[in-house]
Amino acid sequence: MLIVRLGSLGDLVHALPAVAAIRDAHPDAQIDWLVEKPHAELLRLVPALSNVIVLKGRSMAGWWATRRELRAHKYDIALDLQGLVKSAALARLSGARRVVGFDTKALREPGARFFYTEQIQVGEGRHVIEKNLKSSEVIFGTMQPKTHLRALFTLHPSPALNELRNARVGDFALLNPGAAWPNKRWPPESFAAVAQWLHATHGWTPVVLWGPGEDAIADAVVAASNGVAVRAPQTTFNDLLVMAGEAQLFLSGDTGPLHLACAMGAPVVALFGPTTEHRNGPWDDRDVSISRYGQCACHYQRVCRQPAQWCLGTITVDEVTAAISQRVAAR
Repeated sequence: MLIVRLGSLGDLVHALPAVAAIRDAHPDAQIDWLVEKPHAELLRLVPALSNVIVLKGRSMAGWWATRRELRAHKYDIALDLQGLVKSAALARLSGARRVVGFDTKALREPGARFFYTEQIQVGEGRHVIEKNLKSSEVIFGTMQPKTHLRALFTLHPSPALNELRNARVGDFALLNPGAAWPNKRWPPESFAAVAQWLHATHGWTPVVLWGPGEDAIADAVVAASNGVAVRAPQTTFNDLLVMAGEAQLFLSGDTGPLHLACAMGAPVVALFGPTTEHRNGPWDDRDVSISRYGQCACHYQRVCRQPAQWCLGTITVDEVTAAISQRVAAR
């Protein structure tokens, strides 16, 4: 079978429980995944997959080269877990006998339905993990979700973690202030205040994560922390997973590294504004989400349209430290 989920990082992680369930039920199946290049590195850490196939560019030539590679595998089923016209078209171009997608109400782009040979009723208002699991259940039989996916990854020694250990960092908390959407970024000074509280209360070293273009955000948190926070080394997906597995706590908005931490079973406190924790949030009942989705005026918008009433900005440091105490007590 072929799974089509091109991105984003968090959504790839949310599709992994379905892969794990399919592999458990069908240990001898060939399970391939079509993905865009920036995320292929993560999927190559998942041995449950037989092949990771990278979309060969967005041009017609790239699509045609991808089509040739896909058709060589002669798939029985292509399962579109993205619900876009683009992903559905690629699933159809694979030549699979069955091309399966969500019901029309659950699709991000309703036009995707024209490329499917069948659709699965997954229901509205469900966590995206449940939607993906429902798809695999209908095709392959009853599936049981995994609370976390640590065992699904084949991980390697982490140079980033080794660098922290060489700097005499012992127990640490990971703080992730960045996000691709500015609307999902809690203020750096608030992260810095939490960093000081973590160090004073628990004695943990706050380690501030950063990705491409997020250097300034991480540096702002470190600078405002009165010397208790450190900037993380540059990280790969493998580094993030290994570090999350060692962390005492992971604090983040709704972004890819948060979902990697959830996959590793790290203790999580998550901050939600323009997106809802009911669709995207942690799936371990012990984790804590603080949400302003109910009062947000710009759901699923990258940039806030009403900066004077920015929903995420109303989350206080005291709320977050109380949530951390709740999560720590639930270990």
